[in-house]
Amino acid sequence: MGQVLVLNASYEPLNITTWRRATVLMLKGKAETLEEDSSHKLRHDTLLPTVIRLRHFVRVPYRELPLTRKNIIQRDNNCCQYCGSFNEKLSIDHVLPRSRGGRDEWSNVTTACLTCNVMKGNRTPQEAGMTLKKIPFKPLSNMSFEAKKQINSGRYKEWSKYVIGWS
Repeated sequence: MGQVLVLNASYEPLNITTWRRATVLMLKGKAETLEEDSSHKLRHDTLLPTVIRLRHFVRVPYRELPLTRKNIIQRDNNCCQYCGSFNEKLSIDHVLPRSRGGRDEWSNVTTACLTCNVMKGNRTPQEAGMTLKKIPFKPLSNMSFEAKKQINSGRYKEWSKYVIGWS
C-alpha cells in the first residue's frame, strides 16, 4: 500500500509517511485529508489518503540544501540540460565558466553530457550557440526530491500540485 504526502498547515510539503501514520493523525484530529486513492479502501468504506494537511502549523528549522553533484543531477532530472539526453554519462557544467568568474552556486551549475560539456568549453551557452533546456535554480528542500521521485514514478500524480517547482 501507499505513501502519504504530509503538508504543513501552510500547504508546504513536510515529509512522506505511511498511510497508517496518516490515518492516526486524521483520527486524532491533527490532520485533514486533501487527496484520496479511490482504488484502495480501508474498513468501513474509508478511502486511503494520499495527501494530508496538518491543522496546526509546525515550525521547521531551515536547512540549506547542499550543492553536491548528486543534488544537481537530481534537480536536473538526470538529463543533459543542453541536448536533453538521458543515457549519457553526466558532468557538471558551469554556465558562466569558473575561469571567467563563475561561482559554484545553484544558479550557475547544470548537468551536461560529456559531448555537450566539451562543445561548450570555456564559453557561455550564448557564445557556444547552445541553449539550456531549463534555467538552473536552487531547490527549496530535499523533500521536493523525494516527492518528485514518487510523482515521476506515476504512482502519485496528484502530489504534483502540492510540490512547487516540479512540473
